[in-house]
Amino acid sequence: MKKLLFFCTILTAFITFQSNIILKKVPRILVFSKTKGFRHNSIEAGKTALIKMGKEKNFAVDTTENAALFTSDLLKKYAVVVFLNTTGDVLDNQQQTAFENYIKNGGGYVGVHAATDTEYDWPWYGKLAGAYFISHPVVQEARFIVKDKKHPSTKFLTDSVWIHKDELYNFKDINPDINVLLTIDEKSYNGGKNGTFHPFSWYHDYDGGRAFYTSMGHMKETWTDEMFLKHLYGGITYAVGQKK
Repeated sequence: MKKLLFFCTILTAFITFQSNIILKKVPRILVFSKTKGFRHNSIEAGKTALIKMGKEKNFAVDTTENAALFTSDLLKKYAVVVFLNTTGDVLDNQQQTAFENYIKNGGGYVGVHAATDTEYDWPWYGKLAGAYFISHPVVQEARFIVKDKKHPSTKFLTDSVWIHKDELYNFKDINPDINVLLTIDEKSYNGGKNGTFHPFSWYHDYDGGRAFYTSMGHMKETWTDEMFLKHLYGGITYAVGQKK
């Protein structure tokens, strides 16, 4: 009888342990950083920072530059795909279709900096990312205006202005459906081309999925900037779907 009770106790403990594993299953994200144009020397720093963030914030991170992973079976493992400073034509037609289906099935997208300098001949991607890059002046400091303080990527900002140094992108083909989080004050620096409406970070629900983009992330130093990392983590949180 004692042996039976001991066995039942062990079995109950094992079942509880297994249940806890299931309950604590963490989201997995794929960081994709393939380049077919300009390559940012901050990519490795970005990968390192995202892996560290995953360990601290309890999500798993895989990194790759292999576009062959863009298949329906492989992508469905991921809550979010991060396009980390990608440039140029990085996916073929079959891979594009797989990624479109991933988003349509509720997947998440996070674009960082040069993600808008990517896939100019794929209009669906341009609308997902929210805009396309056209130019930038030299790296300099500028004033960013906080337009939304309720989103996970900006709610930590106590002031209405964020002073930040980065490579300041100008954009074309801005998707009118994006929800703007930050705009840039073109009077605060030299080289702005978008005028009074110059979005720099945004989010939106798109074609069944969720998309977040920030144009920050050009320099290695940015990837050790705690404010930027909080901003990016909030965007990842939104894209994973915790906000819903």
